[in-house]
Amino acid sequence: MPEATPETHVIQFRAAEQLLAARDPRGALKLLESVVAAFPEKTSVRLLRARAFFLSAQLRAAEDEFRIVLEREPDNSFAHYALGRTLERAGRDDEALRHFRLAAALDPRPDFWEAARFGDHAA
Repeated sequence: MPEATPETHVIQFRAAEQLLAARDPRGALKLLESVVAAFPEKTSVRLLRARAFFLSAQLRAAEDEFRIVLEREPDNSFAHYALGRTLERAGRDDEALRHFRLAAALDPRPDFWEAARFGDHAA
């Protein structure tokens, strides 16, 4: 197999996005393996992998990836929200609520606000 290039990794990343949109998270995870290995510092790659783990019900792996994203970008509202959903799905509601509230505080989108249980009034 030929050596991967940065262009190959971009193609794999974009294909993984398409697979995730088509509800094939396991296929996306396969494509992302080499991309994450080549670019472990890329937050966008980690976030996509976290989403794929979540959609394939690999909750511990999803949690780990979302936490890596949040270490790098503590103001990433989507990562807080997605980590909250991951924790909620794992039955860790109190921890989830903390991340839902952080997401809503960073970005008062209706879905973040609703998950945070702040009520129907936006900030």
